[in-house]
Amino acid sequence: MPVAEHDTYITTPDRKRSILSRIFFSPKFTFYLQLYLIVRRSGRRALNGLYGDREWAESSREVMGALENVGVNFELTGMDNMRKVPGPVVFIGNHMSTLETMVLPCIIEPVQHTTFIVKASLIKMPVFGPVMRSRDPIIVGRTNPRDDLKAVMERGMEKLKAGISIIVFPQSTRTPKFNPEDFNTLGVKLAARAGVPVIPIALKTDAWGNGRYIKEFGPIDSKKTVHIVFGEPMQIAGRGNEEHEKIVAFIQNNLSRWTGENNTKP
Repeated sequence: MPVAEHDTYITTPDRKRSILSRIFFSPKFTFYLQLYLIVRRSGRRALNGLYGDREWAESSREVMGALENVGVNFELTGMDNMRKVPGPVVFIGNHMSTLETMVLPCIIEPVQHTTFIVKASLIKMPVFGPVMRSRDPIIVGRTNPRDDLKAVMERGMEKLKAGISIIVFPQSTRTPKFNPEDFNTLGVKLAARAGVPVIPIALKTDAWGNGRYIKEFGPIDSKKTVHIVFGEPMQIAGRGNEEHEKIVAFIQNNLSRWTGENNTKP
């Protein structure tokens, strides 16, 4: 089942917090304990070949629920834009934290069968590695741009032809600040070659911060709201330069709206 049957989802204001959250006052401790239990169970099922699309969406929803359990609120909009396209698409979004990797599946997968482009290190991680491998993602090394481009184009075309949408984070790393210069055109190039639409995603997910030593394990700020908005589908024309600029502007304008900073793009 999708997170919401309609265009928008907002965390229920009077949602009851979990028993663990009421016992332990630290959102970080409570959340990571819940996350470990979810990922460990999912990893075991993946190793046994029992972790399919539905299970992926369900465990992702559990992670989202675990964040809500410690007080993090979600505001999701534009979800009807996913339903406008009958075939596969390339989702292109900014990459702020680990949160979007864990939560986007429960939002997208029930509507559009999907997978990620991921770094090779993610599929080798203990506990979480089997989960990601079970999703048959497109793997890049992040060390040789030419090899990465070839892998994305070849494997991406295979996925899209098979009806599988692809989630792309064009930034080289997760960062709370959005820098358009670090936002490459890989997703646009793939969509142009495959002849499929692009759906931009703007994300503000710094409620799950990046860790100082291990990026996946950062602070959890229950006072922050997670914002995720899906833009209108757009078909790529020519080299896709104009569409790339529109995606960048879409992300910048939404981030500006959420943070109150005045750096909007026309």
